[in-house]
Amino acid sequence: MEVTRSNFKDHLPKVYQAIEDADFLAIDGEFSGISDGPSVSTLTNGFDTPEERYQKLKKHSMDFLLFQFGLCTFKYEHTEARYMTKSFNFYIFPKPFNRNSQDKKFVCQSSSIDFLANQGFDFNKVFRNGIPYLNQEEERHLRDQYEEKRYQSNGSSATTYISPNAPKTPSSIPDEQKAFIEKIVENVEAFLGDEAQKSLELEPCTGFQRKLIYQTLNWKYPRGTHVETLESEKKERYIVISKVDEEERRQKEQQRQAKEQEELNDAVGFSRIIHAISTSGKLVVGHNMLLDVMHTIHQFFCQLPDELNEFKEVTTCVFPRVLDTKLMATTQPFKEIIYNTSLAELEKRLKEAPFKPPKDESAEGFPSYNTASEQLHEAGYDAYITGLCFISMANYLGSFLSPPKDHISARSKIIRPFFNKLFLMRIRDIPYLNLEGADLLPKRDNVLHVAFPKAWKTSDLYQLFSAFAVNTSRYAESYRIQTYAEYVERKNVECQTKRKWSEDGWKDLERKRLKTQYNSYIPQSPRDFYANSFAQSYVVKRSMSPIQEETMSDDIEEAQGQTAEDPSPPGASDPKKKTKSHKRQKTDTDPAECSKSDSSPLFEVPDTW
Repeated sequence: MEVTRSNFKDHLPKVYQAIEDADFLAIDGEFSGISDGPSVSTLTNGFDTPEERYQKLKKHSMDFLLFQFGLCTFKYEHTEARYMTKSFNFYIFPKPFNRNSQDKKFVCQSSSIDFLANQGFDFNKVFRNGIPYLNQEEERHLRDQYEEKRYQSNGSSATTYISPNAPKTPSSIPDEQKAFIEKIVENVEAFLGDEAQKSLELEPCTGFQRKLIYQTLNWKYPRGTHVETLESEKKERYIVISKVDEEERRQKEQQRQAKEQEELNDAVGFSRIIHAISTSGKLVVGHNMLLDVMHTIHQFFCQLPDELNEFKEVTTCVFPRVLDTKLMATTQPFKEIIYNTSLAELEKRLKEAPFKPPKDESAEGFPSYNTASEQLHEAGYDAYITGLCFISMANYLGSFLSPPKDHISARSKIIRPFFNKLFLMRIRDIPYLNLEGADLLPKRDNVLHVAFPKAWKTSDLYQLFSAFAVNTSRYAESYRIQTYAEYVERKNVECQTKRKWSEDGWKDLERKRLKTQYNSYIPQSPRDFYANSFAQSYVVKRSMSPIQEETMSDDIEEAQGQTAEDPSPPGASDPKKKTKSHKRQKTDTDPAECSKSDSSPLFEVPDTW
């Protein structure tokens, strides 16, 4: 089902109902780009730590826009032994709510836009009719604006702050506005004296002048009138004053507050869908979903935290349970029989033995997808086939049970080892980001970090290491060789030094501010970086290239400071905390889905790969 700004409110109840009824949800996103600077291969270095990968994506990917969000809900019907699906394809765009709204900026990557255009993506639906949204901080700010407006108006709350001894004029009106306000008061006096006239429409004026008008009329005429701001077709704002009794005034205020609430809901827009997914506590399935999760939190909840551990905490608040089908497909027992884990190829492989494609049917009123025709890179379709892949792999695990089971539910214990672990692209010894605990810390004793001049060629490195058994002490200036452990320790020390300098800088600024009696702000001490104890660093330097005659065919792609890495296939890794409690799904305690001879799970995502 295609959902845009024009039909969003009409379809919203259907989305809520689909989420509530579902056994699990599948999601997918389409973005305006992946990396704003480094190439994809550089952004996904094979020796990144989870912290480094998170920082790279946060720095280089979050300025892009998630402008299409796919959601597919899956509900299992036991009588028919099939899944009923409901697919939604949302077009999203940060349209400013009003003139005071933040004018959001985002970037596009030409290769990504060209790719989506070749896939038939309709950008007009995004820019002309995309659903707006606000994150939680923006929503709070807008609510405060409404409260301030209500406080200034002559609604039911206005009388609560009028003192019986208060003067009938505002306490302070700028001299340049006094004539304007006096003229308004004269017009209102004449209007109130004319029994035949029921309302008075004032000329359009500035926001500050409207504030003065509200303030003056509230103090001078606390009863018998109703004041409201309207907007003309030319987007000009003006004030209308009406004669009302107390009952009519209450009704008008209730109508205005209802209208404001509707406007606020419209402004929150698509974020309401993410809130519904979050509070449902349902399992959320994605494929290579780290970027999807990061963009969803960044755009619809809050700015991403600076540190990875805080990001994990926020993520588990927003999505209590997630499962990455790419990680699942690259883990035993699947990795031995699945050779290509891209979404399209995975969907094809899971239709063949030993797997069985699940039976599914689109609910009435929802479009049916034909997987034979492939509508890849439409977010709703990608979410749909992601859900099918999950079902096929989960059911395959059921064949190992005693007795075997044809259907494995989204609450089964057998799939719990895959919960809350997000696949990390191109890192062979750290395959996933663990949202519920410490990440894997593999030994990399066989890895060296080499910093070398930009002019060096690949052949220089070969020459350097082929002669490494020979005395190399004469090379003293142009390169440095460290073990990977020493390199990481050095980086951590540098980070600690930088943070210490930053903290001391704030303290110096604080002392200066105290001297000049300025208000001050002292941030709390930053958390120390975790640093391991390694052996003393072994550094060798060289003043010249090992090969004097360089060949052009050996040009090195990356410049100084790159990490030597495995030749893995290239690819892309494909705010504040939310305190709302989440409704957790009932645990499936079916003993048939657990090993009878052992209380431990049948399959584990291994600690070492």
